[in-house]
Amino acid sequence: MEIRDAVEADLPAVAEIYGREAREGHATFDLEPRTMEAWQERLAAEADHFLVAEHDGGVIGYATSSPFRPKPAYRHTRETTVYVAPGHQGLGTGRALYDDLLARLAGDGVHLVVAAVALPNPASLALHRACGFTEVGTMRQVGRKHERWIDVTWLQKVLA
Repeated sequence: MEIRDAVEADLPAVAEIYGREAREGHATFDLEPRTMEAWQERLAAEADHFLVAEHDGGVIGYATSSPFRPKPAYRHTRETTVYVAPGHQGLGTGRALYDDLLARLAGDGVHLVVAAVALPNPASLALHRACGFTEVGTMRQVGRKHERWIDVTWLQKVLA
């Protein structure tokens, strides 16, 4: 497995991983897949990172960072996201993506990273804990998807 910067040719695979979760899962509160234009805009964003995990020539996961909030005092905080394709979960892909992403963010001088995990998702909570994140709170019934209310737990990790 190789972790590298995403390129435009990776976007259809990334869109499929995310689109499946938008349609069938609850890790994202999007109800429909994002457009290819949205993925191209995300890739073009220069302030943060967009990484992919590649195995046997195919993208099996991705990780991104983005501004936490648009206000200047939050400039040293980033929100992180990791998605792994079905069949590749639980095999170290998420950990490899996070290890690379967190190292890059630390190198950028980022002080704190945050992540939101929609519940239930014991595998994602375990991944975040293994990467050194701590839980800071749970928002109850903050989203509604697939005819049920969904809680979100926020986690954070101090990098520097």
